[in-house]
Amino acid sequence: MKTESHRLVKKAIKGNKNAFEKLVQEHYERIYRTAYLYVHNEDDALDVVQEAAYQAFTSIHSLKHPEYFMTWLTRIVIRCSGQVLKRKSNVVPMSDEILSNLPAQSNPNIDESIQLLTAIQQLREHYRTVIILFYYYDYSIKTISSVMEIPENTVKTYLSRGKTELKKYYENEEDKCHG
Repeated sequence: MKTESHRLVKKAIKGNKNAFEKLVQEHYERIYRTAYLYVHNEDDALDVVQEAAYQAFTSIHSLKHPEYFMTWLTRIVIRCSGQVLKRKSNVVPMSDEILSNLPAQSNPNIDESIQLLTAIQQLREHYRTVIILFYYYDYSIKTISSVMEIPENTVKTYLSRGKTELKKYYENEEDKCHG
């Protein structure tokens, strides 16, 4: 699979539109989820994916190392997500639409997932990015450093501070439940 994807990236760099389209289709779910984690709503996430795909298509010739295609594309998705958030000039919490579509019976896994998403949404953008890339994508510190264009030690600091803020969020939620 890796070699097929690698071949598609090389073809896309050379200008093959079909190869680029296959790459986007292959990674669509992942880039959509990344966008959604930032913009917190379906329409904006779709806009981010579309804009990121366009930007990637127009600049794929500049990709020097085909093996880093997903890292490169993730960086574009994050940048586009940031642009959408700046345009909206506010962070949108979990919408009522999403909450109303949840099953009626209480499911602890869904409740925990919603609580985690809410907690991640509360983080500062750079902490959120590091947490998502490290835990959600299993990117290494070095790869995150490359994606975010920051030193590795800064990534470690953001990771540590992000986890600390998540812990504080959960402690505050627990206090609300028991107090």
